[in-house]
Amino acid sequence: MDINSFLDFSLLHASTTERDVINLCNDALNNNYKSICVNSCYVPLAKQLLNATPVKICTTVGFPLGAVSTGAKVFEAKKAIKDGADEIEMVINIGLLKSNNYMALLKDIIDVKLAIGETPLKVIIEINELSKNEVIKACEICLDAKADYIKTTTGLTNKGTTFTALKIIKKTIRDNAKIATSDDVLDTETALKYIELGVDRIGVTSGIKSSKTKFINEEVF
Repeated sequence: MDINSFLDFSLLHASTTERDVINLCNDALNNNYKSICVNSCYVPLAKQLLNATPVKICTTVGFPLGAVSTGAKVFEAKKAIKDGADEIEMVINIGLLKSNNYMALLKDIIDVKLAIGETPLKVIIEINELSKNEVIKACEICLDAKADYIKTTTGLTNKGTTFTALKIIKKTIRDNAKIATSDDVLDTETALKYIELGVDRIGVTSGIKSSKTKFINEEVF
């Protein structure tokens, strides 16, 4: 199995340079990555380098906190599509979820989805900030909003994706949406386990380790 074909390679540091993005695009082409994810200011550069190639260009909106206004997310998403993005990742408004303001959270996601049309939308639910019941509720809202992917985390928290969370997400969404993950460092064995559990896209920032050393956090809710 070519694990690289599942990889979404992210480069979202504030200090990311044009040269960093150029190197990432070259790596993506040479290693058969599924997509790259860059800050929106670099979408035009990535489009120039990856145009007419199989590598998808993804960018984030409302990143990393998800607490900006819905209008701001919509504007970011539309601009990114115009600049050449193939996929959009948005972060949910965690505060709205924890406030039980489910209608506002639903509208937040729906408005972005409507703004980008057929472009795939990945909704980051940031599992490490949520209880088990909140993960389930977030997934249900994402389904109602017709999100294409539910993504576990931004990758910026101290904990990565867990097998436990993936099982909960998969049980909740079944085959009604796809699953994406995010981790700083990942080993081959864990990546294969992700795929076995139903993960469609594996987000990384530091590549895949070939050893069987475990980097996964198995802590349950």
